[in-house]
Amino acid sequence: MHKPEIRMCGEKKLVGMQIQTSMAEDNTVAMWQRFMPRRNEISNKVNELLYSVQVFTGGLELEEFTPKTVFEKWAGVEVSGFKEIPEGMHTFILPSGLYAVFNYKGPTSAFYEAAQYIYGSWLPESVYKLDDRPHFDVMGEKYLGPNNPESEEEIWIPVKLR
Repeated sequence: MHKPEIRMCGEKKLVGMQIQTSMAEDNTVAMWQRFMPRRNEISNKVNELLYSVQVFTGGLELEEFTPKTVFEKWAGVEVSGFKEIPEGMHTFILPSGLYAVFNYKGPTSAFYEAAQYIYGSWLPESVYKLDDRPHFDVMGEKYLGPNNPESEEEIWIPVKLR
């Protein structure tokens, strides 16, 4: 995995579905299976990009994070506004801020190695520390599904200067 690009991200309005989950009891696949067939019910999409958002209450404390740590997980798309929200979906505002953006290629099952690099090597050696904002992944045309080794997505990690 290569060094990230540091980017400023403006506020984004998302519409989608969310769950409370943990790494140990990961219900993400089931949530996406419910969301994907219904995503076209969202009438005011900005583009076809898919957003997978993780919200850690009180921020992500790496020293305290375990497979049983509960966090909020979202499957959504960016919209131009919050009118006509499909039944069973919710709104989410992704706040603006500075992000380290990593390009990830591979199946979801191998992401653990990328996370070890991001949080275990790159972050401690950089001039940045985690910021208390949502983490998210962006999946576009190069995303070929969670099990495809050729699948590509962007991993957005919220950062601020130390």
